[in-house]
Amino acid sequence: MFSILFRHADFIAINKPPGIGVHQDKDSDGLTRLLAAQLGVERVWLVHRLDKPTSGVLLFALNEQAASQLAQQFAAKTIRKTYLALSDRKPSKKQGWIKGGMAKARRGAWKLTREMENPAVTQFHSISIEAGLRLFVLQPYTGKTHQLRVAMKSIGSPILGDNLYGGTQAARLFLHAWQLSFDFNDQHHHITAPLDESWPKQIQPFLADKAKSYE
Repeated sequence: MFSILFRHADFIAINKPPGIGVHQDKDSDGLTRLLAAQLGVERVWLVHRLDKPTSGVLLFALNEQAASQLAQQFAAKTIRKTYLALSDRKPSKKQGWIKGGMAKARRGAWKLTREMENPAVTQFHSISIEAGLRLFVLQPYTGKTHQLRVAMKSIGSPILGDNLYGGTQAARLFLHAWQLSFDFNDQHHHITAPLDESWPKQIQPFLADKAKSYE
């Protein structure tokens, strides 16, 4: 059973667990089919994506018209996305912007380039949680494949558990789609996905203090 964060007549948001792919593959029926079965509806429409190891807010439309409307908003970059990540390595800068082109590398990975014609753009800031552990708040303004994972590697702080990009081995990839903010039919919606118990508890006071800043 998926944890439902918000249900509207036209869409639904769940808190996706890590390790579940959004598409059907040889190991699963695919998230859309599982969610439709849980809701008792014939179909749900996936309007954006999260990598299989990434957790957090995932939005689905409940009808074709809403699917088109929400997909257009994601394409137009009018939906504000905020992610959380952990790294055990100090970044080259504590906050700022990460911009650059994206090119395929080896083993299914991507790399950041100096090409700025159609760049991946991410704003971030970070805070030290404890010795050797830093929390990153990431806001992507584009939606490139592996954008945040590549961005974190580029500043010397690969995400904890991200084996593909040189992160320290951990029980999971510590990347979480924390918040989505958007307008739909003249109403503003702000959806937050709480962290599961795998995340350090000392993060919670920071999140409680800063959550409103990202609406």
